[in-house]
Amino acid sequence: MKLFETYIVRRVGMMFLVALLPVLAIIWTTQVLQRINLVTDSGQSMGSFAKLATLILPTIIPIVLPFALVIGITQTLTAMNSDSELTVMEAAGAKRSIIIRPIMILAIAISAFSFFVDNSVEPRARVAARQMVAEAYADLLSTVIEEKNFRRIEDGLYVQISQRMSGRILKGLFVVDSRDPAFDLIYYAKEGAVDPSGTSLLMKDGEVHRKTPDGNVSVIKFDSYSFDLSDMTQSRGQANLRASDRSLGFLFNPDPNDPDYKTRPGSYRAELHRRLNEWALPAIFALISLVIAGDARSHREARLHPMVSALTIAFALRWADFYAANQIDNSPRFVGILYAINIIAAAIAIALLMRNRKMSMPVSIRNRLSNWRQRVQDRMPAAPGGGSNGSGA
Repeated sequence: MKLFETYIVRRVGMMFLVALLPVLAIIWTTQVLQRINLVTDSGQSMGSFAKLATLILPTIIPIVLPFALVIGITQTLTAMNSDSELTVMEAAGAKRSIIIRPIMILAIAISAFSFFVDNSVEPRARVAARQMVAEAYADLLSTVIEEKNFRRIEDGLYVQISQRMSGRILKGLFVVDSRDPAFDLIYYAKEGAVDPSGTSLLMKDGEVHRKTPDGNVSVIKFDSYSFDLSDMTQSRGQANLRASDRSLGFLFNPDPNDPDYKTRPGSYRAELHRRLNEWALPAIFALISLVIAGDARSHREARLHPMVSALTIAFALRWADFYAANQIDNSPRFVGILYAINIIAAAIAIALLMRNRKMSMPVSIRNRLSNWRQRVQDRMPAAPGGGSNGSGA
């Protein structure tokens, strides 16, 4: 790679990281905070929470990478144009490929990295995160619930214990079950225990209060009672894998006996084509950025900032991809539309670059923008001392 190409790659790469890291940190923080209930509800340590937060990171990297690259390319090329570097290159007869080649090499490398994360790292991280959450709730009753504190097990089900003894024995049980809208159940028991399989709560020497919506209450005393936990433990004791958690090989050849695949086969088709399409977005967005910002422009020319234009087109393209991928679940004909969107966008950008065409606003829009900017400047107060000192010497 030539010296000037290395210079461009270094500048674009630095700006790419400057844009990537803050945005990635913000999105990562919002995603992590949505899962803070792992600590508050299941009593897990902060170390477990930090591990879960780390597993979330690969799921957002492929989403942020293309837009960070757009910012890095447009901001770097705009700065080079402002410093007249692009003008000097054009005046010296340098080919446009001296800018295109290093940027596209960087974009293709980022696309390859995105493919690796999306198809190798992210599925494993998703499976590990699901399994971690499942295990955190699997033995919630016998090991996590604090003594003399109410704990929500799930919506409508609350438990309190007075004392935890050895051998999984629980003293002073109080259970409130309002999951059935037809009646509320309140259980009191002097002693109880979770069976070794975790599928039932065995209560001894207690009573159950059954309250109906009309206010009638019936009380039943019992010597022994078994409270069923099978529905809860089956869903919480093991991770239920979805299409987004599967490897690329599984998506190409799904197991026909897999319960989730039999329930939602369309989601596996949609996930496969999403992964085969999404990884190329950094390279496509780089082509769009080069078309918009890769040529020398006059400082007097009225135009939107290249970053605004490139990001607008990138967001529109990303939204179109997202919509088409979601529609594949119910309508397979959107598979062709999904690929056509990016192929057409890339083909148009390549054609404009090969013909050395400059993207510019229509004259009417340019004039309106110029007039609007002039009106804003006229209404702004003049700077103190600006233009009132004259030119006396």
